[in-house]
Amino acid sequence: MRISRLEAIAAGGGRVAIWGWGREGRAAHAALRSSDSAFAAAGPAPPLPLTVFCKAAERESVLALGDPALSVEVDADALRLSAFDVVIKSPGISPNRAEAVAARAVGTRFIGATAIWFAEHAAATGIVEHAVCVTGTKGKSTTTALLAHLLRAGGHRTALAGNIGMPLLELPTHVPLPAYWAIELSSYQTGDVADSGARPDVAVVTNLFPEHLDWHGSEARYIEDKLRLVTDARPRIAVLNAADPRLARLSLPGSEVRWYGHEAGWHLGGDMLMRGDDAVLDTTALPLPGRHNRSNLCAVLTAIEALGLDARALAPAAATFQPLPHRLQSLGVRDGIEYVNDSISTTPHATLAALECFRGRRVALLVGGHDRGIDWTAFADAMRVQAPLAIVTMGQNGPGIAACLSAQAKAGGFALAQADALEEAMAEAVDRLDGEGVVLLSPGAPSFGPFVDYVDRGRRFASLAGFDPDRISSIQGLGID
Repeated sequence: MRISRLEAIAAGGGRVAIWGWGREGRAAHAALRSSDSAFAAAGPAPPLPLTVFCKAAERESVLALGDPALSVEVDADALRLSAFDVVIKSPGISPNRAEAVAARAVGTRFIGATAIWFAEHAAATGIVEHAVCVTGTKGKSTTTALLAHLLRAGGHRTALAGNIGMPLLELPTHVPLPAYWAIELSSYQTGDVADSGARPDVAVVTNLFPEHLDWHGSEARYIEDKLRLVTDARPRIAVLNAADPRLARLSLPGSEVRWYGHEAGWHLGGDMLMRGDDAVLDTTALPLPGRHNRSNLCAVLTAIEALGLDARALAPAAATFQPLPHRLQSLGVRDGIEYVNDSISTTPHATLAALECFRGRRVALLVGGHDRGIDWTAFADAMRVQAPLAIVTMGQNGPGIAACLSAQAKAGGFALAQADALEEAMAEAVDRLDGEGVVLLSPGAPSFGPFVDYVDRGRRFASLAGFDPDRISSIQGLGID
């Protein structure tokens, strides 16, 4: 069944709540009030009564809107949630929380703002035409931004939105619609697309590794939720990474599948970008650090072909792509030491990919953060052949990581130190490098606790290293251009 703003309003008498007052929650409120305005244009009508469940610290900011039909509560327990027919839930709130499960059992319907947007933009066929959705454990933001960059370089008006930093419901509606939509989706949002009843035109999955286990409940559930974008949402064309073993085994009878990272399609032959047997472009000078980022270019070009466009003609425009902040971002050099901000790294696999970019250099690596129960054994095993000069652990899971690495460190592979906080970890790393090398922040863990998010962590790293955090934090090209 399709969802729309108006159907959400009408459902079950219109008892609607918004759960979470982050950017998605605020966008949902604005969108619903926009629908009220559309009704008012056809005749006088009272605004839809809405309840917002938010944190106590956010209550005053909600009330400051001056919305007469808006009430605010801070206790979203099962009893209160079950009083509503529709709850528009922020992506970061897990549907597996006990109060959500209990409310759903008595009939409350939980949807996300992403589901509302997709249902409203579906054609009669059910497909959101020219919408390219990108997900994956790592690489999804760079892939989405690079897709938008290449499409725009080809003269196509393109929207860049989603998990990358602009909720879909924030996209302006008073301007001409874009020719293409480049949409990043987190594992928290892929199910929203499936639940909307709409189908993406093209869906890209870059890779799958254990992540967000506290939100999803288990690795198996995380994989299942992530893949809902291609299993349940049934895109017209699914673009999959042939080098990922989980994706390589996937069967999608409801979609055409196109592979990248395969010798018959777009892939890398050493540093050369290949389309089948044809060498297209030398990637060594591209602003895409690491082989994994150049693999993202293969995903983008495959998606562009899926849209029916000439990918070969657009490939050279990758040379003018501006890399995203907090992703293997070189901040500069201070006193002989280069500082690299890879704060987006929240899995050990991402940290290994970051280390590979600096093979042969003196590196002091900073790892650790919020403990999500991820196993670091494979990372420790990789240190037999990929160890940096030093590893400094920090944060909640720092002691556990240090314990996992201790045997390798004692064998003489690298220096190992522990720190309580980022400041102490950076001082230790600088001391180990003795005036030459790279301090690499690639934590392999989320930032929760001392930081709001990975952006806050990256900005703090930049500030401690003596660089302007405002200069390094903006994402270019969000919205429609």
